[in-house]
Amino acid sequence: MTCLTLEIKNNYFTMPRKPKKMQRMFILYWFLLGYIIAALIFWFLTLNNQNMQMSILKKTNLSASAAADKTALQKIENDEQRKINQYAGEGATFFLVIMAGAIFFYRSVKRQLKISQEQQNFMMAVTHELKTPIAVAKLNLETIQKRKLDDAQQSRLLHNTLTETNRLDDLCNNMLISSQIEAGGYRLVKEEIDLGKLVYKCAADFEARYPQRIMEKNIEKDILITGDYMLLQIAINNLLDNALKYSPRDIPVGIQLQQKSTAAQILVSDSGPGIADADKKKVFDKFYRLGNEATKTARGTGLGLYLARKIIINHGGKIFIQNNVPDGSIYTIELNMIV
Repeated sequence: MTCLTLEIKNNYFTMPRKPKKMQRMFILYWFLLGYIIAALIFWFLTLNNQNMQMSILKKTNLSASAAADKTALQKIENDEQRKINQYAGEGATFFLVIMAGAIFFYRSVKRQLKISQEQQNFMMAVTHELKTPIAVAKLNLETIQKRKLDDAQQSRLLHNTLTETNRLDDLCNNMLISSQIEAGGYRLVKEEIDLGKLVYKCAADFEARYPQRIMEKNIEKDILITGDYMLLQIAINNLLDNALKYSPRDIPVGIQLQQKSTAAQILVSDSGPGIADADKKKVFDKFYRLGNEATKTARGTGLGLYLARKIIINHGGKIFIQNNVPDGSIYTIELNMIV
């Protein structure tokens, strides 16, 4: 079991290198862009030089004529300057068009590469998240089947198996609901919800799944909202799972429900490594995971917080992050109450 887990983790954290084909494509892209700009400059210099030679020739012919006057000379110089301005204007226009197209193309390709990389990381994370609970459940069931265990040992293995099964179920729910919401195939079920009972149920479920963890609850009663019970449960569960994932095992995780004016506030606090101000909005992006060492050693797919934000926004609410004192973060959900 240990070897299997280590193998999965090693595969998960091995970041793929940029394909050589993409490297060659970018080299060709920069070469062509440089060639086009060089050709544009050469075109401008050639035309400008030709214009100057034509002006010199006209001035020479004019000087050889007895009828030369200042008006004709001034006209030649004005024509020369007009063509210089024309070439400069056309060159600048072509240059701006080329650069705009180049920047658009570069950003589009870079964005697609980033999305592709995020999807690849997501698939590796999902593989890890799927294999681990399946391997744990399989090993526990095989142990129960092949060995004679006392009631306490059997109960512990069954509890661990159920915990891993619930974890697998949560992952599948996140993936299915996320895809349905993005495709517009999920319709919110509007119903009156006792938010206090919902928050308490979510906290109680996690206490049953992780009896060794400490959870501090401060839940006000008689707070009613309108929304989709299942989606709100998923959003709260994702925040609790995130807090338990990054908090030290011996430090409590807090969940609080309170009324603030006409809004209901759910606060989930942890004592983890915290989140930098620059990343407080990014963590709600799809597939986004922080790049520090604490995150790299934690399980996850980058879907939990993204889905929580989607759900809360679809309910007309807000979700944001504050710093916890002295360490960690506080995830706050605000939903409109029934008044």
